[in-house]
Amino acid sequence: MRLEIRPMSEADAAIAIGWARSEGWNPGRFDLGPFMAEDREGFLMGWLGEEPVASISVVRYGRRFGFLGFYIVVPGYRGQGHGINIWRNGMAYLAGRTVGLDGVVAQQADYARSGFALAHRNIRYGGEVRCETPLDARLHKSADLALIEKFDRIFFSAPRPRFLRAWLTEPNHVVRVLVDDGEISGYGVLRPCTEGSKIGPLFVTHAADAELLFRALCAEAQKGPIFIDTPEPNGYALRLAEGFGLSPSFETARMYCGPAPRLPLERIFGITSFELG
Repeated sequence: MRLEIRPMSEADAAIAIGWARSEGWNPGRFDLGPFMAEDREGFLMGWLGEEPVASISVVRYGRRFGFLGFYIVVPGYRGQGHGINIWRNGMAYLAGRTVGLDGVVAQQADYARSGFALAHRNIRYGGEVRCETPLDARLHKSADLALIEKFDRIFFSAPRPRFLRAWLTEPNHVVRVLVDDGEISGYGVLRPCTEGSKIGPLFVTHAADAELLFRALCAEAQKGPIFIDTPEPNGYALRLAEGFGLSPSFETARMYCGPAPRLPLERIFGITSFELG
């Protein structure tokens, strides 16, 4: 039977998030709306008749960048060519752009054969953290969205206004912003996940402020472990996680097909999402 590939509906995307949960990727409980906000056509599902068997997200950001995620084939349908079929469709949708992905290390060689080059590893740290809310006049629960978007552009490969607005205004997400003399110098988001909570992004102008934001977010977490996805080249981020008793639990390979963006990894303490970059 021929695989039919078409854009996901919201119900289809919920299925794909369920598959990610089954793979142990620990997606956020309220990821669906923000994930689809930036590029609703960039979520593809493969069907055999009435049965969904494969997924991929290929989200377009701006004019020159895209990010690939949710590359999943349902167990029992693997090894039958469905994965490469939906992969080719997804990459065609991103033709002419630099494409990023966070892939499991075991598939790094496969991605390399498709033209992706390793940029760095990301390490997921997790564990129980208990913090009191820090007292600092620079900490705010929100800020002008346009200012956050401008700040975010320093740390991400392309503008992503629709995603950010949905991510920052999702009622179940906790946002903390550092403001110095009217200028944003850092921000972070905490969201509830299948297991515990996850911090992402965590971006700062000055590395010393990362702990302040980390404490402020952890103080708002519900019961359960805290997770944060750190770029391995940022030694400060690794030490911050380990200093709070977090342990490595998972890793990905950040890879790019096309010219790799030059990002300030030393100030990126938490990746926003392995699925959307």
